[in-house]
Amino acid sequence: MQLSSNSFGNHARIPSEFAFGKPGVGNEKIALAGNRNPHLAWSGAPAATKSFVLACIDGDAPSKGDDVNREGRTVPADLPRVDFVHWLMVDLPPTCTSIAAGACSDGVTPHGKRNPPGPRGSRQGRNDYTGWFASDPGMAGEYFGYDGPCPPWNDARPHRYRFRVFALDVPRLDLPEVFGWPELQDALRGHVLDEAEWLGVYSINPEAGQ
Repeated sequence: MQLSSNSFGNHARIPSEFAFGKPGVGNEKIALAGNRNPHLAWSGAPAATKSFVLACIDGDAPSKGDDVNREGRTVPADLPRVDFVHWLMVDLPPTCTSIAAGACSDGVTPHGKRNPPGPRGSRQGRNDYTGWFASDPGMAGEYFGYDGPCPPWNDARPHRYRFRVFALDVPRLDLPEVFGWPELQDALRGHVLDEAEWLGVYSINPEAGQ
């Protein structure tokens, strides 16, 4: 299988229109960005494919929040990292081989998108902004569908965002109405015929580079 995007190159920087946060102006360290989902297209799936799954995972989220977004401090590049989920979509029909830019997310929705748009028959899981904003009264809620990159503004490491498409041998996965990455990983076992990946890089700290 092959996965591609017209929105940014493989291993290239993700434009801020597809991010949740971007560098702020003046004394503002961070500002809300376009939060549009990027264009994705895939081909070469096995003939036996009955559905697709799409996921976007940031594998560079800080494992400790002690320094995150704190003035006068930096999240060290060598800090151990963990996964942060940005998008989960399941049960895409085998006839669906692309997602248009902005088709599933276009702008930041405070408290989260409850019923994000997607291809007919598909379902979208909960992303990790649900936990990130849990203690923020202005943003707290359940976040479903795509919400783009917003790494700490003081992180010394650029973050890598892996967009992955899985071809499955079942038309529908056995998942609860509300599911996250752990439940999806369990459901995928034994059903993946093939997969493909497209990687984007993003940082808000100008000193982090790419």
